[in-house]
Amino acid sequence: MGFLGKLFGKKEEEKAAASPRPAVRRVAQERSIPPEKVGLDGEFDESGLAKRVALALDDANISDDVGLWVAQRGSTVVLKYNEDAKEVLARAQQVAQGVDGATAVETVPNT
Repeated sequence: MGFLGKLFGKKEEEKAAASPRPAVRRVAQERSIPPEKVGLDGEFDESGLAKRVALALDDANISDDVGLWVAQRGSTVVLKYNEDAKEVLARAQQVAQGVDGATAVETVPNT
């Protein structure tokens, strides 16, 4: 199980496997959905950006065995991390910034 399944559940992993990756900007424009709210299947999803970032982390082979969580605040990706995730944090930030719809990436230590 990767980040997507760990953070959002098996159903989201299955949805991602069954759906072609949506062209976020095109879907957003055609359906009047903010880019950060486009889900894995191209439909409106309140956590769409966070789910697409989790999937991108899986695709980048970043281990989900570390204390790293993905959330979103609007179009800002929030990466909350434990001390053991510091090794992958810079790479995770880079991956998150590259996900369509992300305008910023914020890191927050888990205290």
